[in-house]
Amino acid sequence: MNLNQVTVPSINVADSITFYQKLGLSLIVKALPHYARFEAREGNSTLSIHEVDEIDNGEGIILYFEREDLDNYVEKLINKGIEFDELPEDKAWLWREAKLKDPDGNRLIIYFAGDNRKNPPWRIKEA
Repeated sequence: MNLNQVTVPSINVADSITFYQKLGLSLIVKALPHYARFEAREGNSTLSIHEVDEIDNGEGIILYFEREDLDNYVEKLINKGIEFDELPEDKAWLWREAKLKDPDGNRLIIYFAGDNRKNPPWRIKEA
């Protein structure tokens, strides 16, 4: 099984298009006002935005985008007007993360984990 598509809700798809393009995703489907789809420039995954009447107030989803040049990338996004809730910081789980929200409050983490994403020191050993 290959996880290659994620869809997130949006009150205003047009605003979300602008935001995700600033992050560097390539817009491949634009069906305003209801839907948009982006392609990641690396890998084979896509991200969709779909219109909803309201956003749930629960914990919701968290989107993770990995960037090897995390600190420089965050600086470039700040210069484009993107606001961060947390600037890059080393975490106890051996990832370096920066946190932000899209225009609808969906949580995003831009991070770099390298080999620790799939092979942390505490990974379960196969039997």
